[in-house]
Amino acid sequence: MSSRNTGAQSRPGRGFLIAAPSSGSGKTTITLGLLRLLARRGLTVQPFKCGPDYLDTMLHSMAAATESASRPGLNLDTFMASKAHVRSLFARHAAKADISVVEGVMGLFDGAERSDGSSAEIAALLKLPVIMVIDGSKMAYSAAPILYGFKNFDPSVNVAGVIFNRVGSASHYSYLEAAAKDVGVEPLGYLPRNSAITIDERHLGLNISAEYDRQGIIDRMAVHIEKTVDIARLLELATITLPEPETTRAPVSPSGKVIAVAHDETFNFIYHDNIETLSRYGEVRYFSPLHDPELPESDLVYLAGGYPELHAAGLSANESMRKSITTWCRNGGATYAECGGLMYLGHTLTIADGTAFPMCSALDLDTTMQEARLTLGYRKVCPTGTDGVELRGHEFHYSRITRQGDIQTIAEIRNARDKQVETKLFRTANTIASYLHLYWGEQDNLTNWFPILNTL
Repeated sequence: MSSRNTGAQSRPGRGFLIAAPSSGSGKTTITLGLLRLLARRGLTVQPFKCGPDYLDTMLHSMAAATESASRPGLNLDTFMASKAHVRSLFARHAAKADISVVEGVMGLFDGAERSDGSSAEIAALLKLPVIMVIDGSKMAYSAAPILYGFKNFDPSVNVAGVIFNRVGSASHYSYLEAAAKDVGVEPLGYLPRNSAITIDERHLGLNISAEYDRQGIIDRMAVHIEKTVDIARLLELATITLPEPETTRAPVSPSGKVIAVAHDETFNFIYHDNIETLSRYGEVRYFSPLHDPELPESDLVYLAGGYPELHAAGLSANESMRKSITTWCRNGGATYAECGGLMYLGHTLTIADGTAFPMCSALDLDTTMQEARLTLGYRKVCPTGTDGVELRGHEFHYSRITRQGDIQTIAEIRNARDKQVETKLFRTANTIASYLHLYWGEQDNLTNWFPILNTL
């Protein structure tokens, strides 16, 4: 990790964190609308997401983009990374923006273990004012004790304001507004219920498919919010002191190597900071397993997660790419695959209707979407032969392995409560694959735990 630059000075900035009592309250809807609204007002907006979600960050990037600039959605996760890294990450990117908008995860105090890793922990760490989103559809003055509890439960968390969602009328809002004022949380407005600003969901979260009119929905969100939310007062509450920036990590000596990263409508579950770290080891070049005829010339191939089941027919039909990847892996080419990438490297992928599509056959296993069941949670990974090194990541999938051949496993994997899980980290030659989405944005020396990088 980098050392603190003690000569650097903190400076004023603007930012806030959108939170809620629970999932389903409307955090993402309001976050996306605010990102678009602030960007249209000429502000450079930096979006962040608490937790390991890689779908929301894609939508955040889209909502905050303007014709002249775009900023990547970034993850702030104090389970997968140290608090010092999260603070430094926020400081570096927030310093380049006019305002930072952070979307929380689940309920405000929901963490991997009690409130550890929660949105509340991140809000306190970064000294961000919290704007609560309360579903007001089935309550009135009862909002008062709810807000009182969230405001007073942890004095280190500054619950500064509230936006009420799914409100029946202006008259209904008046009861909610009074409740907020009586407990010292500033009411910033409300959103009437509106089905036109609802983003459809898939089994892995928000719909990100190309045929879905995401831009139009985000535009409508922004218009909807601007009518009944006090944006000027929200910006006043958003005054913060940015954390002291830290020195950048020492660059890795230029290697002249190329890292080929799968990125298209199939494979796109990627942590931005993972790519930044990889770029220290070589030139990152993107390619499409769905559309390109073969692998580009490279020294390492990274097959990220995604939705291979939605594009199984197209992936299978691109035989030249499948053959190219299989030849690369079988000849000892360095490859890292996670979740959707693992499914693509197997023999077959069976979709929900029972159709089995041939995949690359670089790994001796088969996967299926039938009898889908959710596997979800944080993971601690201890690779064998690395003298106690522990990696952190997240697992989130509905597919499962139906057949597994004689494949080497190279790690012990535990959940956030230190209980061993069934998930495996596989290795065949120089191909490493698993259902895990690992976060290595903090790593200074990937070769300590990622043996195939020794080829770079």
